[in-house]
Amino acid sequence: MLREVKVEDAIGMILPHDLTQILPGEFKGRLFRKGHQVTEADIPALLSIGKEHIYAMELQPGYLHEDEAALRMARAIAGDSASLVLTEPHEGKVNVKSPIHGLVKIDKAFVDSVNAIDEIVLSTIWSNTVVKAGASLIGTRVIPLIVEEAKVVEVERLAQARREAGFTLLEVKSFRSLRVGVITTGSEVYKGRIQDKFGPVVKEKLAQLGSSVVEQRFAPDDSETIVGEIHALQALGVDLILVTGGMSVDPDDRTPGAIKQAGARVVSYGTPMLPGSMLMIAYLGDTPIMGLPGCVMHDPYTSFDVLLPRICAGEEIVRSDITEMGYGGFYQC
Repeated sequence: MLREVKVEDAIGMILPHDLTQILPGEFKGRLFRKGHQVTEADIPALLSIGKEHIYAMELQPGYLHEDEAALRMARAIAGDSASLVLTEPHEGKVNVKSPIHGLVKIDKAFVDSVNAIDEIVLSTIWSNTVVKAGASLIGTRVIPLIVEEAKVVEVERLAQARREAGFTLLEVKSFRSLRVGVITTGSEVYKGRIQDKFGPVVKEKLAQLGSSVVEQRFAPDDSETIVGEIHALQALGVDLILVTGGMSVDPDDRTPGAIKQAGARVVSYGTPMLPGSMLMIAYLGDTPIMGLPGCVMHDPYTSFDVLLPRICAGEEIVRSDITEMGYGGFYQC
């Protein structure tokens, strides 16, 4: 697939290596990169650097150039989604980008099956990552400059089979604007001995996801009072209830018991993640309720930051979601 041709006869062929331009005292660098497909407009530039003949690559049937291979794989992943943004091929790579601010979901099993194919590369960010509009989600490429088309066809087949089995390969879920109720517990805050530090932190984290606190209430370390405030917020019709503080094993920490006493169905008290292992997630009817440990106030990333975006994206948290947080969930000693 490599032969010497006159530059005028090289239109449509592919350069197998970089071609350098030298302008004495001004410039020395790459004029055309490896893998460039020669066009008629390139002929004067090639002649200007003394190239009357070049080596060109002519693809045989059954082979693809790296750019076409990367583009076909990216299209297979995006499917018929009109929202996902594909970049133009660059140096044999194509990126798939998010059109919105949201929560990315990626089918890891599909990614693993693709990367098991020799000479094929599919690189992604973590599933359940919060992304901004324009963020790159997935990159596709092949290792050689020319690859067997059958390998790309296999990627396309795997993508189609996975979809037919009911899986979504890649999506970005938008965040709902939740009305959130907050109950700040602790007699020291309730009685004004110290200033509330939880409220501002929680409000900022919610604002970053497009939600807001519509009511914040304060309660002493008394289970009955906390239960009453939980029911009061439920009666207001909030979309999420956050109970801050009182989550450890001290005698005055009443929050876990109060959430249970309020009639909530507990998904988990505790997560296998540090910081944030004392977090509780439960449901009062259809309303999620979270008991937040003190680390949420001062640590930049905790179990709360993992689960909150998923709730804001409309997902129901189940026990398996908690179980899997331990792998990669060690953020402090």
